[in-house]
Amino acid sequence: MKTTLRLDKLLAHSGFGTRSIIKLLVKRGAVTVNGKKIKDSGMQVNAELDLIEVDGEAVRYREFMYLMLNKPQGVVSATEDRRDRTVLDLLDETYSHFELFPVGRLDKDTEGLLLLTNDGKLAHNLLSPRKHVPKTYFAEVEGMVGEDDMLSFRQGVTLDDGYETMPAELRILRSGDPLLGQVSEIQLTIMEGKFHQVKRMFQAVGKRVVFLKRISMGPLLLDAELSTGAYRELSEDEVGMLFAHVESDKGN
Repeated sequence: MKTTLRLDKLLAHSGFGTRSIIKLLVKRGAVTVNGKKIKDSGMQVNAELDLIEVDGEAVRYREFMYLMLNKPQGVVSATEDRRDRTVLDLLDETYSHFELFPVGRLDKDTEGLLLLTNDGKLAHNLLSPRKHVPKTYFAEVEGMVGEDDMLSFRQGVTLDDGYETMPAELRILRSGDPLLGQVSEIQLTIMEGKFHQVKRMFQAVGKRVVFLKRISMGPLLLDAELSTGAYRELSEDEVGMLFAHVESDKGN
């Protein structure tokens, strides 16, 4: 952790609002450092040694932020985009100072679990091919998905560019009858994250994904109470599970 930093950045990272709001707090004398009222919101403070208080409340500094987002369709997994709304556009302004970014990508038309953080080391580990972090998706697929598809996915399939996927676990929730206009409902767990991988895997077996939603990443499960487009901070237990997963022997 960077020990010495600007007071306004520390307060922003601690949930006290934007820098303009923090300037107002300082102006009215609400902010003290080691018992003394502060007049300069840009002063350097030591996050570990200095006692920083706002209206008498001790400040708990957070260097890293971890958000679970239930990504909606029509939003891109990027920090900025000239044409479309990004996942960062869904966040409250109070999170802007954390400089968050999405861990990996979900296609524009794909919904579900997306982790946003400013912890580059954790993000790298979660995305590293060497870690083999499992990702599980729910999908609706045109055509009847059956035992043959389960076997093909378990062995790995060849994508349109010749890439052979790692073995994947396909679970059939409902095998739809195309003659009746029904779609199949499945869960698919993959250990890698190639471009449009789930859709391309089904294309390889002659079927088309019409709806896709990620429901888990490693040990992190999408909160069932999180509506589409909503987000929340991860609990300490959830953050701990992510670190334990990427640091375990299994993940290496």
